[in-house]
Amino acid sequence: MKQKIKTAVLFVAVALLFSATAAAQQAEDLTLYQGGEAYEVKSFTQTFKSDTPKNVILFIGDGMGVAQVFAGLTANKGSLFLENCRYIGFSKTSAANRYVTDSAAGGTALATGKKTYNGAIGVDVDKNPVKNILKEVSEKGLSTGLVSTSSITHATPASFIAHQASRSQEEDIAADFLKFDIDVFIGGGYDFFAKREDGRNLIDELKKKGYTVEKDLARVKNYRGKKLAGLTAPNANGRVQERGDMLPVSTRAAIDVLAQNEKGFFLMVEGSQIDWAGHAQNTAYVVEEMLDLDRAIGKALEFAAENGETLVIVTADHETGGMTVNDGSFETGMVKGAYTSTGHTGVMVPVFSYGPGASEFIGIMENTDIHAKMRKLLVK
Repeated sequence: MKQKIKTAVLFVAVALLFSATAAAQQAEDLTLYQGGEAYEVKSFTQTFKSDTPKNVILFIGDGMGVAQVFAGLTANKGSLFLENCRYIGFSKTSAANRYVTDSAAGGTALATGKKTYNGAIGVDVDKNPVKNILKEVSEKGLSTGLVSTSSITHATPASFIAHQASRSQEEDIAADFLKFDIDVFIGGGYDFFAKREDGRNLIDELKKKGYTVEKDLARVKNYRGKKLAGLTAPNANGRVQERGDMLPVSTRAAIDVLAQNEKGFFLMVEGSQIDWAGHAQNTAYVVEEMLDLDRAIGKALEFAAENGETLVIVTADHETGGMTVNDGSFETGMVKGAYTSTGHTGVMVPVFSYGPGASEFIGIMENTDIHAKMRKLLVK
């Protein structure tokens, strides 16, 4: 009997040791991207029709620092569409009340040119609404658009259209979309428009304002009208393996809608989940989101090269995870990451630009300077 008990205890001990080892291995594996297939990267012309742009496409890689960019470059075996952006600078990202910003304050700084407190959506430190770049360019007759892999009411896209004291007020943010004639917006967040605590059906209200509301990505891709609300998920869109090529497809669809305006347009595109990957300290997640964003950038660069009057800017609101790249392989695409944090960090983030006006975005600048430079080129 004693022998049986000893055997049972030994079995349990071995099982616990195996489970602990497996858990540790699984946790360690989060920092490793084994590698995969690379996609072809094209080089685009660096010759443009004028010195100033008619259109601006701003990409925000939420949480994207230099390490995240290099992880993507390594994973794609040494090249990204992003490398077409020959002008490079850095942005300081601090909020008005914190050394380390959140996405709301970071997005508001880019959208309005004003630093504010963490959590603020399109308002200053005293919670007063601040005019954003969409409003400024629309007053000049330009078209406007937003695309995001998160909910379209999430902090970053919300900062470009809404005015709320807190990023958590997503139903209020959704209602703010009805207060401005944005031409196209594509992202998750259908439930904030359709299943609301106040009983309002913003989907019906959008339709009454002339929007075509689409939930299916294929219909978004094939849309040929002038006012599109693409709400592709109840809340946030899933990871790449679930949402597929939602971001590149939506980026091109938004461009096609906006390019109908001969006066020009402003489009903001957010790769939201680079940030979520950094919070999770998950290198494979970082890589898949970086490559997804890069493919969307490729769609914009393809249009900009053909158009000759479009400025493409790629930056971030902040870095997430304190990521570094400790090992990798350009042959296999393997990336070994390491992290210092599960939150945001205060380091500068890169600014890449391509097209007429790109030379404005070099050197070290405040995040508010990016707004000022875009405004200088588009609003004048």
